[in-house]
Amino acid sequence: MTNTAISAGKPPALGAETGLSRGTFGALFVTILAWASAFPAIRAGLTGFGPVELGAARFAIAALPAALFLIATRPALPKLGEIWRFATGGLFFVFLYTILLNIGEQTVSAGPASFIINVNPIITALFAIVFLSERFGKWAWAGTFLSFAGIGLIALGEGSEMKIDLGALLILGSAFCNSISTIVQKPLFQRHRPLTVSAWNMIIGAVLLAPALPGVLEQAPLATNEAIWSAVYLGIVPSLVAYGTWAIVLSKMPASRASNFMYCVPPVATLIGFLWLGETPSLLGIVGGVLALGGVALVNLKK
Repeated sequence: MTNTAISAGKPPALGAETGLSRGTFGALFVTILAWASAFPAIRAGLTGFGPVELGAARFAIAALPAALFLIATRPALPKLGEIWRFATGGLFFVFLYTILLNIGEQTVSAGPASFIINVNPIITALFAIVFLSERFGKWAWAGTFLSFAGIGLIALGEGSEMKIDLGALLILGSAFCNSISTIVQKPLFQRHRPLTVSAWNMIIGAVLLAPALPGVLEQAPLATNEAIWSAVYLGIVPSLVAYGTWAIVLSKMPASRASNFMYCVPPVATLIGFLWLGETPSLLGIVGGVLALGGVALVNLKK
């Protein structure tokens, strides 16, 4: 990008995607680390709050600094034809995704939940080919299914029963919500900066979740400190920070390849569990993590 473009405050054009630069890698690293930590934080938060109330608290915390960011930067307002794309982010990527995932995690343990949610990169790749005309070759598909198989081994390694129930279907629905939002909002980066898009997502989502805030106030006095701080953490790190870094990644890479990096989340979550909670992964979990990371490498290194 030229200095003229920077001084004019123009975001990079959609066709000027730069791939995995140092800055993009840094944004990816933060996103993966933050979202890997979100699953145990959600489970901790659900011990003190209902699934909808936890989502409302999480995004109320994230929406305030997001609103201050928009006030301070005064970005260009959406054009009439872009409003539905911004609304889709708030509705699907925040409101529906949060509710479906939180309710699903009440009955589905971490391993199977991680396996189900990681259908998302496959769905996104298919949507990107159809709606964004992205190319995703045979090596990319091979790497994707290698990673998906690795996630399956991680789930099996936890010894959790893999069953299809309402909770599993809700988590699958959250994966579709993520993919839909990614595809619909990708064209916004032609005209809008990534942090602007993510800020609007959090604000719109928080408004949709706002009717549950009275329930948050009722449940908070009875919640444990762990549940309360989990909600605060979810609002700041996996939401405010990671939604912004993910938007940066999506603005720099094809949607299909950007989503494929989400296969790094379960192995990193396993590592966090080992370092933070002393949870020793099984042999299947270790092999699955290696396969998941190897598949991501295959997708992004083999052209």
